[in-house]
Amino acid sequence: MEVSLDLCNHNANPSMVVRSSVHVLPREVFGRSTFELAVSMMKWLPLWLVDRIMLILAHLILGNTEKYGLKRPSMGPLELKNTAGKTPVLDIGALDKIRSGEIKIVPGIKKFSRGRVELVNGQTLEIDSVILATGYRSNVPSWLKEEEFFSEEGFPKKPFPNGWKGKSGLYAVGFTRRGLSGASLDAISVAHDIAKCWKQETKHKKTSLELDARHRRCISHF
Repeated sequence: MEVSLDLCNHNANPSMVVRSSVHVLPREVFGRSTFELAVSMMKWLPLWLVDRIMLILAHLILGNTEKYGLKRPSMGPLELKNTAGKTPVLDIGALDKIRSGEIKIVPGIKKFSRGRVELVNGQTLEIDSVILATGYRSNVPSWLKEEEFFSEEGFPKKPFPNGWKGKSGLYAVGFTRRGLSGASLDAISVAHDIAKCWKQETKHKKTSLELDARHRRCISHF
């Protein structure tokens, strides 16, 4: 949606393929970040209830997105993120462009030909460019030669929130499948651990220097 919005803002006419269901949430609720609000509520409420509240707020703020071709999953946005790693889309203006028709929602693609694309519903569109936003997968196992920290799928073996530290000072940030909030929690844990290690090392060095100084004073005294 962000790519389509940028294209639209630069005088392009994008058509966005939506092949599966997706949660669209407002970027802010009551002046606060949507995810910040969700994390705050999760401290006191169960996940399913937070999901229900977020969907109600999204409907009040954004309206019914399904009538524009953006069907919501049956599973709540936070539960879906935790179980399948699928992050909700935070609307930063694309939905208004979709409502106005400046960004068109189309179904899946059947085949490409020169300068055009045929959709699964038989519709044909004339196009100049194709942008594939297909996601990515971790390739860590291809270059990190170890078998204890990461799994074959390229993610830490220890589940969230304990998958940020390996052996020999190896840290991992952003493998939580929980978006920026998960990466933030990892980064905070890493920062605290580095600070702890640094304090321990400096304390040890300080103690060693004090012992050396006492030893030198004893030698000079004699």
